[in-house]
Amino acid sequence: MEDNRMLNYIKEVVEHMPMDWLNLTTHRLDIYDEKLAKTQFLEQFEILFNDNNASSKSLDNLPTAYDYIRLGHPLSCVLEWAIAHLHQLKPENVISFSSLTVPILAILRKNLLTNKNTQINYAGELPSSFDAEVIKRVYGYKFDLKRVENADRVTDFDGSTIYVSKQDDLSSIAPNPNIDFFINTHPQLGSVLLVNGGDNDSYTSEIQHVRRRESIAMTPVNCLAALKVLTGQPPVGPDTNRETNKALVLDSIKAITGSPTKALVGSSGLSIQYAIMMGLIHHAQINHTGKAIKFIVPPNCYGGTNDQARRVAACNENVEVVDLAVDGGNDMVKSLDIVLAKIAKEDAIPYIIAEIPTNPRVEVPDLTKLKAVLSQVRKTANGATAIDPVFILDQTFCPNVHFLGEGEILSTVRTISYVSGSKFPSGGKCTAGYCVGNTKTEALMDKIELHLSLCDNEATNLQYELLAKQMPSMKQRISDAYTNTREFVNFIHETLPTAKINFVSEELAQQGFTPSVFSLDLPTKGNTAEEKEAYKRALNLKLINLMITEIPNESKYCVSYGQLKGCYWTIPATSTQGTTKEGDKDYIARVALSANMDLELHKKVFLDFVREI
Repeated sequence: MEDNRMLNYIKEVVEHMPMDWLNLTTHRLDIYDEKLAKTQFLEQFEILFNDNNASSKSLDNLPTAYDYIRLGHPLSCVLEWAIAHLHQLKPENVISFSSLTVPILAILRKNLLTNKNTQINYAGELPSSFDAEVIKRVYGYKFDLKRVENADRVTDFDGSTIYVSKQDDLSSIAPNPNIDFFINTHPQLGSVLLVNGGDNDSYTSEIQHVRRRESIAMTPVNCLAALKVLTGQPPVGPDTNRETNKALVLDSIKAITGSPTKALVGSSGLSIQYAIMMGLIHHAQINHTGKAIKFIVPPNCYGGTNDQARRVAACNENVEVVDLAVDGGNDMVKSLDIVLAKIAKEDAIPYIIAEIPTNPRVEVPDLTKLKAVLSQVRKTANGATAIDPVFILDQTFCPNVHFLGEGEILSTVRTISYVSGSKFPSGGKCTAGYCVGNTKTEALMDKIELHLSLCDNEATNLQYELLAKQMPSMKQRISDAYTNTREFVNFIHETLPTAKINFVSEELAQQGFTPSVFSLDLPTKGNTAEEKEAYKRALNLKLINLMITEIPNESKYCVSYGQLKGCYWTIPATSTQGTTKEGDKDYIARVALSANMDLELHKKVFLDFVREI
């Protein structure tokens, strides 16, 4: 009876839900408390359920759920809540994935770190991308495989027991106390993981963190399809336009980047980055057996990059993260030269992950000097030729700049470039991400493609569709957004000359570096360094709150960039650098403008702010 009431309510929710639940990576940024983002949505949704209130207005007034589609969104929360309700589980113990294999890898990761045995039971066949030999050898995960007829056949095991099965209805399970984790897979939609038993509650946050860093939640459109199946509506059919859209996207990426290699398109920027890292580790294991692998990463770069690199290193004793100072008075090229010389002496394998322009200081190194440092032949302590580096370039801020094609600045050194697709490529319409390489990385790209497939992290049908629509206009949007940004930066220079602005020079812009993001170090006062820092931080928040209050339809408190309209504000230290070490965080304002916004109104409100201080 209670289940029927819940399912009828879900039908009403599906019928009356806001369209933004389907169309945006975030919903209601004006109702967003980051510390409560994991709980606030469901607490208020539960109140609506108890009141049997599924009105469009009430649903639209629910706060932001999680932060981007990687960690979750309204429809994934509703799907997980409904499945949990059916099986008397806590909603946080039901976790949806776009990938069929990453939920398995998430459990294996935790058990590797806690030295716990794992048995994977499966009915029928495991997902075709699940390569047991590669997972054991490259990821270092340990497990036994056992094929069973159904869930009832799963027996007791000394360790964690996983049961994997293909289901049309992702909520369907046959309870068995011997099973710790149910993983239901659907070839078109993704998978749902159910954590069974209170003894396994400690897995929940770590599984969710794998989803956040190495994959994404089931996408909104696929969650909607799963909810329809759950409430007795017809199942989803295959997307017949996938290959057409994929071909259009690959053609667009080739035209935009000038890269000679085939592009790889993933479910998010971090999905692509994870495939790059694991592909390079795999290549190193084959070609440089036993040698230490060093991932060289700026300590203050985007928190997802920083966190993921350290998470990969934590699972492999042969992998280490090395800090690279690039911002705030440090020169990327000089820092890189020092680090590469040290790694060469150790006869280790250098893989560099760096953003150009850097985030959040928007700095571009001397590219000619960068090429020289990357090209330099170095010697090991024994006098042998050291392994040449691979430069992994995050060019999300300037995806239109050519680095890799024939004759371009980084065409002769092993370089892989990647871009977050939730930024300019899709204009904030989806997550996604892509990478390309130059001719010197073809063997590496093969391994990266293997691991993108193994993790089942390729872009979804809808992501390909949205990228196919949005990418042809990307270069024009970049140009127009840069024009707005340059004008706003110049205005701030004139009205508040004591503020320090981090943005590209006119000279760099003429070379093609035309980002539409800048960082703002506001003037401060006080008798001590602590007082000055506290005053500046308070002033940052005052500015942001004024902007989003006075211009609520356009100014948002969000980390996004490359959006189709409006202006987004954030403090990197409390958003993009969330997992960064405290001493490396940037307590400054970061501003991202679009081509479609009321620039004059933003100038007016900023001028009001200046008059108040």
